[in-house]
Amino acid sequence: MITAQAVELRIGARVLLEPSTFRIAAGDRIGLVGRNGAGKTTLTKTLAGQTQPTGGQIARSSEVGYLPQDPSSGDLEQLALDRVLSARGLDEVVRAMRETEGAMASADDETREAAMERYSRLDARFNAAGGYAAESEAHRITSNLGLDDRVLSQTIGTLSGGQRRRVELARILFSGVDTLLLDEPTNHLDADSIAWLRDYLKAYSGGFIVISHDADLLRATVNKVFHLDANRSQLDQYSLGWDAYLLQRETDEKRRRRERANAEKKASVLIAQADKMRAKATKAVAAQNMARRAERLLSGLEEVRASDKVARLRFPDPAPCGRTPLTAEGLSKSYGSQEVFTDVDLAIDRGSKVVVLGLNGAGKTTLLRILGGIEKSDTGEVKPGHGLKLGYYAQEHETLDLDRTVVENLRSSAPDLTDTQVRSVLGSFLFSGDDADKPARVLSGGEKTRLALAALVVSSANVLLLDEPTNNLDPASREEILAALRGYQGAVVLVSHDEGAVSALDPERVLLLPDGDEDLWGPAYLDLIALA
Repeated sequence: MITAQAVELRIGARVLLEPSTFRIAAGDRIGLVGRNGAGKTTLTKTLAGQTQPTGGQIARSSEVGYLPQDPSSGDLEQLALDRVLSARGLDEVVRAMRETEGAMASADDETREAAMERYSRLDARFNAAGGYAAESEAHRITSNLGLDDRVLSQTIGTLSGGQRRRVELARILFSGVDTLLLDEPTNHLDADSIAWLRDYLKAYSGGFIVISHDADLLRATVNKVFHLDANRSQLDQYSLGWDAYLLQRETDEKRRRRERANAEKKASVLIAQADKMRAKATKAVAAQNMARRAERLLSGLEEVRASDKVARLRFPDPAPCGRTPLTAEGLSKSYGSQEVFTDVDLAIDRGSKVVVLGLNGAGKTTLLRILGGIEKSDTGEVKPGHGLKLGYYAQEHETLDLDRTVVENLRSSAPDLTDTQVRSVLGSFLFSGDDADKPARVLSGGEKTRLALAALVVSSANVLLLDEPTNNLDPASREEILAALRGYQGAVVLVSHDEGAVSALDPERVLLLPDGDEDLWGPAYLDLIALA
C-alpha cells in the first residue's frame, strides 16, 4: 500500500501538483491520466521513491514495482533471463548452481564432494525462493510478453530498446510485489502481449497505478481514475471505471459551465445596480454590499476546465536533394552468435515513403540506427546521395543530451537560429518560460518526444527516420503528428506499431525484417502492424 499525505510537486517555479492526499490499496486499479507534461511521470517516480516530493509525505507499507518509460537500470552484461529472475533473488542462485554443476563432474574426489555439498545448499535456497515453479512462472510471463528463449539467453546490452523494456516489465510482474506503478506499459508490445497484459491486470489482487494512452487497456482494467489537471495543478479523484469516468467528467464540466454562467449573469446585474447607486451618497454602503455579494458569487465557483494546449507538430520543409538521397547495400547485423538480419538492400528515393515491419527483435530499430549513422553494420554500407540531410527520431530519445537544457538541445540542432527563433519554435511545442530552461533529463516521455520532434522541425531534413514517433503522446498530440506525417513532402522510413501512423504515412513500399524482403504496400500488410 502507498499513502500520500498532502503531497506537493514542483519543478523550479512551476507547480505540477498542489497538496494532494490519496492512497493506493489492495484492489485499487487506478488509471492516471492527463495531458503530456502535466506531471504524471513525475508523480509515479515520486511514489516509487526515486525522487522526493516538494512537500508532504509518502508512506510505503511494502515493496513497489516501478516501470519507468525509459528503463536504464541493470547490468548490461547480465543475461535477460537472469534480469527477470533477479526480482526474487533467483538469478544469483541459478548462476551459482550452473557453475557448481561443472565442478560436480570433476575427476578430483575432494573437488567433486565439495561441489556436491555446495550444490545441496544452493538447491535448498533455490527451493525456498520458489524453485522450479518460480522459474516456470518467469518463463510463462516472458513468453506472454514476446520474449523467447533466444532473447532471454542474450545479455541486456545486446537487446533493442523495446526488448529491454519488456524484460523490465516481465521482471516487475514476476517480482510478486503488492503495488505496481506502470508508466505506458503497452509501449513496444504487440497485440497478443497487450491482450495478455490486460487480462493480467484485471486479475491482479494488489493495487496499481497505470499511465496509459491506450483507452482499451484503461477501460478493461481500472476501477478508479486520477486526472492530473495541468491547468489547475490538481489531482481529481474518481472512484469510477473508465467509461463512467468519462461520462462523469463531462457531466461535471457541463454543471460547472452552467453554474458559472448563472453566477456571472447575477453578478453583472448586481454590479450594474451598485454602479448606479454609488452616485448617491446615501446609497454608497448599499452599493458596496452589492459589489461584495457579486464577488462572493464568483469566488465560490469551481474553476471551469480550460482547454488543454496542444503542441503544433509539423515536419520541416525538406532541403533540395538528388533523386536517391539514401542507399543501403548488403547490410547485416549480429550480436555475438545471435543474427539479427542479413543482406538488407534499401534505396530511398526523394519523397518516398517506406514502412519497416517485423516481429519484435527482428532488427527494425537497429536498421534505423545503422541508416542514421548511430551504429555500424557488420557487412555492407550506407551511401549518402547528393544533398542528403537526415533527421532521426529515436524511440528511446538517444538523440537528446539529457544533461543539457531544452533550449541547449534545440540550439545544438540548429546553431544558425537566434535565441528568439529557438524559443519561438519551442513555444509552439509547449516549452515556454521556465520549461525551456530545465534539463532534458527531468522531462516526461511525452515531453522528450516533443523536444525530439522540435529538433526535426529545424533540421531541414529531406529523409526522416522515425522509430515509434507516436509513443508516449496524448491523443491530441498524436493527431498532430499524424497530420504532420500526411503533409510532409520529404522521404520517410517509418517503424511503428501504430496503425494510424502507418495509414497517415500512406507508404508506397514495405521492408520485411529479418529477411530483408521488399514489396509494394498493400492493405493486407495493415493487419501485420499490431503484430509486428
